[in-house]
Amino acid sequence: MKLYFAPRTRAVRPRWLLEELGVPYELIRLDLARQENTTPEYLAVHPLGELPALVDGDVTLLESLAICLHLADRFPEKHLAPPVGSAERGAYYGWMAFAELTLDPVVMTFYRDMQTPAERAPSDESVERHRSRLTAVLDVIQKGLGGREFLVGETFTAADVVMASILHLANTLMLLGGHPELVAYVRRHSLRPAVRRAVAG
Repeated sequence: MKLYFAPRTRAVRPRWLLEELGVPYELIRLDLARQENTTPEYLAVHPLGELPALVDGDVTLLESLAICLHLADRFPEKHLAPPVGSAERGAYYGWMAFAELTLDPVVMTFYRDMQTPAERAPSDESVERHRSRLTAVLDVIQKGLGGREFLVGETFTAADVVMASILHLANTLMLLGGHPELVAYVRRHSLRPAVRRAVAG
């Protein structure tokens, strides 16, 4: 397997999962500052030049969520996805999609706003609307955790990889105030050895 990777991109999520799985893979680093993601060689892998991309034999996957779902199912003996047909499988799918499709967009809205020059900053009304949406989304996650260590069942799964990585960015942006359980969740999973390996270099 080959994972095309750059730090501080969504490629960190599948790299973290690969490190949790402990399976062999080739990490192909792309320097975005040097636009290595726009070379003909990489555009042949990902026509949009975005990251991540995973090549697994005859299968090429371009979305971090799809890659994580694929990897967790590819190695069922590692138990990073609930068994198909189990009571936890539906919740697992639900949290994976919720993290990527509901949480990530609102967190990225705040991230982009923080990079915007003051003269083009969003209005107070817009910021308040986004903050209200974020609070509602975080409330759903905190209630779903219900004091447990993991999102699904009693073990760590790929859903925790996806959720914790997005919540880590939210915490870095100081967006988790009022949600101490989510701060603890992020800190707990940030200490996993696989995370340290995934963000190293």
